[in-house]
Amino acid sequence: MILRVARHTSSLQPIIDFYTSLLGFEVLGSFKNHSNYDGVFIGIPGESWHLEFTISNEAPQHTPDVDDLLVFYAASYEAYAKILQHAVELQVQQVTAKNPYWQSNATTLLDPDGYRVVVTMQKAGKFICRPFL
Repeated sequence: MILRVARHTSSLQPIIDFYTSLLGFEVLGSFKNHSNYDGVFIGIPGESWHLEFTISNEAPQHTPDVDDLLVFYAASYEAYAKILQHAVELQVQQVTAKNPYWQSNATTLLDPDGYRVVVTMQKAGKFICRPFL
């Protein structure tokens, strides 16, 4: 099974920049003027998941909730620290997680649409990181 998480946005390029520059994902594909939608697929080549973001002449009608999360696990502490240092350089906003588990074991950032992106890591089934920023 393959997972695609799709979301409509009004800021396609800032979304692309956030997920590629900050998290190191790649643009896997894109499309233009497909029934009045432009879009992009972002992820890691060869993985069984990707994110799809679309834009059209209609504005998104959603409101991010504090428990709407995308959670990404860094491969190592070094990779985790690099992402978070890059977040500081890019002036990405860090927010307090509502869920105490994520507040104690991860760092929560806002993407350009205001959705929460949790960055953490795991080693041998045990979390070894704490909020960095």
